[in-house]
Amino acid sequence: MDVVASLPYAAHPPAFGEGADYTVAINPVGRLYVVATPIGNLGDLSPRAREVLGGCTLIAAEDTRHTGALLRHFGIATPLVSLHDHNERQRAPELLARMQAGADIALVSDAGTPAISDPGYELVRAAAAAGVGVVAVPGPCAAVAALSVAALPTDRFCFEGFLPARAGARRARLGVLGDEARTLVFYESPHRIGAMLGDCAAALGRERAAVIARELTKLHETLYRGSLGELSLHSATDAAIGRGELVVVIAGAPPALPAAAALGELDRVLELLLAELPLKQAAQLAAAIVRVGDNAAYRRALELRSAAREP
Repeated sequence: MDVVASLPYAAHPPAFGEGADYTVAINPVGRLYVVATPIGNLGDLSPRAREVLGGCTLIAAEDTRHTGALLRHFGIATPLVSLHDHNERQRAPELLARMQAGADIALVSDAGTPAISDPGYELVRAAAAAGVGVVAVPGPCAAVAALSVAALPTDRFCFEGFLPARAGARRARLGVLGDEARTLVFYESPHRIGAMLGDCAAALGRERAAVIARELTKLHETLYRGSLGELSLHSATDAAIGRGELVVVIAGAPPALPAAAALGELDRVLELLLAELPLKQAAQLAAAIVRVGDNAAYRRALELRSAAREP
């Protein structure tokens, strides 16, 4: 295994433990710095990030206009070049050649950490494959920020980024995630949030706990907490939910009940619901509560209704 030491910009390498035996090949060419930038509050740009952005040869930015405004705010005059979804494959070889010639390049996205549902993966992969040092300059990440305040389990989580825009593909993906026990984290566009929450409620269960983190670190930062059913209904009446940047955090699936226990729980729930609701509605609600298939719940509801009518 080759080990390449990527030393922090303008800093001495950390001291290794006494007596440790490390094989380190120092790469003499330039480096690629993956720099996290604020997701809203400019005060979240770290001193180290400012030092790197001001001292590197070039900054590869998702949107040069957006990053240009950030640099002007901090009095940084480093040249910019665009690197986004539509040109990354073509531009990566050019940037790699510059690093191999000795240039230090900083990679930034419009907000947060590059390559996390943002451009940058192709350039990072090319640099790593070529033996160029890749250095993380960590900082803001909307997914992690949302997790930290969601009050849902964080020991294990599954980051899904953006769900497919088309309804059919979105529902198919949610169907795959129905039994995922880890906390789920999604990014979503404001104009799709209502449809996304409705599909999540249908696929994952209306009672599943969830949080919508809106405009994190910004003036209108808001956290919406509730069940998926409640949040889906609320999104239809509160236009503010559909404004700004959104992260949706959803509790993982509860442990599956053994078959016999599931049947007993289904019967208990159906008996309560059938006393108050039409059969079809009772079956749908019971399926969501007990986490069994709609068809199985409907058949069991028919059996219970028939048994109740027998003399």
